Amino acid sequence: MIADGKLAKQIIAKRIAQELQDGQLVNLGIGLPTLVANYVPEGINVTFQSENGMVGMGPLKKEGEEDLDITNAGGQYVSILPHGAFFDSSMSFALIRGGHVDITVLGALEVDQEGNLANWIIPGKMVPGMGGAMDLVVGAKKVIVAMLHTGKGKPKILKKCSLPLTAKGVVDLIVTELCVIEVTKEGLVLKEIHKDTSVEEIRAMTEADLIIDENLKVMNV
Repeated sequence: MIADGKLAKQIIAKRIAQELQDGQLVNLGIGLPTLVANYVPEGINVTFQSENGMVGMGPLKKEGEEDLDITNAGGQYVSILPHGAFFDSSMSFALIRGGHVDITVLGALEVDQEGNLANWIIPGKMVPGMGGAMDLVVGAKKVIVAMLHTGKGKPKILKKCSLPLTAKGVVDLIVTELCVIEVTKEGLVLKEIHKDTSVEEIRAMTEADLIIDENLKVMNV
C-alpha cells in the first residue's frame, strides 16, 4: 500500500500519460486527471480539451501569473497554447458528442466489474452539478478512470456500484496507485501492478473479481 497521497496521485498520472498517442484530442477531468498533462511522454503531441470551451489547453498557471479569463472546467487558472482556440459550449459538446475526443480521463467514486461508473454525486451531499461527465464517457473513444484504489479504507472497485451511475458499461481502463485493470467482456483483468504491492494485497483491497493476466507486468512509473 502507498500511504503518501501525493505520490499515489503522481503514480496514477504518470501511468495514464503512457496511454496517450501522438495527435490525439484528450479531455482531462477535474482534480487528479489534470496531473496527466505534467507527464506527457517526450515526442508525443496531444491536444487537451476542456469542456467549458477550449482546445489547446496548456499547463496550470503559477500563483501571481493567472489570467482570470482562462480557466478549465474545474475553475483552475490555465494557459492556452499558441495553436489553441476558444468557443462556446455548443461547439465544445459537439466535439464530445460527435466522437472527436480520443481519450477522456475521469476520477471516480466507484467503478464495478461491468464497467459501470459512478462519479457525480453522493446522495445527500451538495454538488455544483454533474458537469460534462455523462457526455464524455459516452462520446469519447476511450474512457480511463484515474482514482485512488480505496476511499477511507473501503474498496472503490466493486462487484456492483452502489452510488447513482454516471453511465453503464463505459469504462475501458482503471488506473490506481497499485495497478492497471482492463475492463473486458469476461470481467476485470489485472494487467500491471506497482512494484511495492502484490496480487494478494490488491485482491484484499478490491471487492470485484479479478482475472490475473498471464503476462502480468510491473507498472513503469
